[in-house]
Amino acid sequence: MKCPFCNHEETPVLDTRVSEDGSSIRRRRRCDSCDKRFTTYERIELTMPVIVKKNGSRTEFDPAKLRGSLMLALRKRPVSAEAIDVAIQSIQEKLLQSGAREVMSGQIGEYVMRELKRLDKIAYIRFASVYKSFEDVTEFQDAIAEVGQERKGAKKRES
Repeated sequence: MKCPFCNHEETPVLDTRVSEDGSSIRRRRRCDSCDKRFTTYERIELTMPVIVKKNGSRTEFDPAKLRGSLMLALRKRPVSAEAIDVAIQSIQEKLLQSGAREVMSGQIGEYVMRELKRLDKIAYIRFASVYKSFEDVTEFQDAIAEVGQERKGAKKRES
């Protein structure tokens, strides 16, 4: 690490401490040349993939947009803010774990659908109706029937 005062290359570490939340490491250094002390921080840098929209344009991943979509679908539904935060974190982790540099917006939509299906069936239907561009009532009925069948299957497993 170069000294910020004299640009000397040798700056040995005097003290190393991990932050309280474990997200960074603080290092105290001293320059061998000018004898000045300074602090450096080491943090993990995670890069979210770029989102490729249906029209081919690219945009940065925006967790606020993701939260907005979830909040719109969950409007007036009995889902806690904590559960929404967990869903957002889950989607972000899936994106990071994919290791992809670019992700199609449709993939994020699928992740949102899975999380909404887990959180609240009504919110899932709301989101699906817009996301899948339902053309008529039968598509709505099919989505509702799908959710209903899953619920019946879960009740049978509980018995």
